[in-house]
Amino acid sequence: MIAIEGLTKRFGPLTAVADLNLQVAKGEVLGFLGPNGAGKSTAMRMITGYLAPDAGRVAICGHDIETDTNAAQAELGYLPEGAPAYGDMTPRQFLGFVAQVRGFRGADAQTRIAAAIAKTDLAPVLEQPIETLSKGFKRRVGLAQAILHDPAVLILDEPTDGLDPNQKHAVRSLIREMAAQKAIIISTHLLEEVDAICTRAVIIDRGLLVADGTPAELLARSRYHNAVTLTLTAAEADSAITKLKMLPNVAQVERKPAASAVRLTAFPKSGARLIDAVAALAAREAWAVQELYAEPGRLDEVFRAVTTSDAARAKAARI
Repeated sequence: MIAIEGLTKRFGPLTAVADLNLQVAKGEVLGFLGPNGAGKSTAMRMITGYLAPDAGRVAICGHDIETDTNAAQAELGYLPEGAPAYGDMTPRQFLGFVAQVRGFRGADAQTRIAAAIAKTDLAPVLEQPIETLSKGFKRRVGLAQAILHDPAVLILDEPTDGLDPNQKHAVRSLIREMAAQKAIIISTHLLEEVDAICTRAVIIDRGLLVADGTPAELLARSRYHNAVTLTLTAAEADSAITKLKMLPNVAQVERKPAASAVRLTAFPKSGARLIDAVAALAAREAWAVQELYAEPGRLDEVFRAVTTSDAARAKAARI
């Protein structure tokens, strides 16, 4: 439903997006991750047809975004960065305007407007000027206009930005409900969003695609994947470290202080499963275990490993 081939955009000497290739199928929710300045919003604007690429092409449901723009954008719902809207309109007026632009009239338009309002919980602010709304409500107005025409493809730039925890939960639930019948790309800084709603995630850095996989596949790249952490008394810690290191699949053991105890983390060789062996060892040794758990991995660690820090980015820009 979304086909991206060789997408490239330069701004003078800066290459914002470099030879991006992606396919997104029906039923996929793709998390689009990267540090600030990585090229996420630039890629979003090219995918939706609001910025011309220097090279490459994008097809939405088979329609080329540059040569068949109207047909492609008819299949698109787009929530841009900042959720721009006409501030002097109320949400009801704005959604009515969007419905007209999309070609809906009469009862059909009203039905679609009412559905978008209900899905985004806009009823309390329908008659307030948009410019007076909180950041969270402005974001929900932007989401409502994106889904009003029930598009096959959704491109959402930071859809939960500015929302409180309850609002985030509601928006994520809505995305999950819609996902089976759509192809969805979500640009986000929130790594928790990947675990909450994404079936797949890509990471870009300095315009380049540096990781692509399911959340589980990305977590498997983490040093913490299948690592086992246990908390013991300080008196047991030294002996426990020695015995943990003797387990055949343990590569390393790290020690950190915890409240009136010591936290040990055993890291596996080549992602091997350790939890059963560590639990059995703890039982044999009769350690006073306060906690014992296996880690699936840490996405933030994978993110840091494949992307460039702000300091390195600034240094590269000076060079």
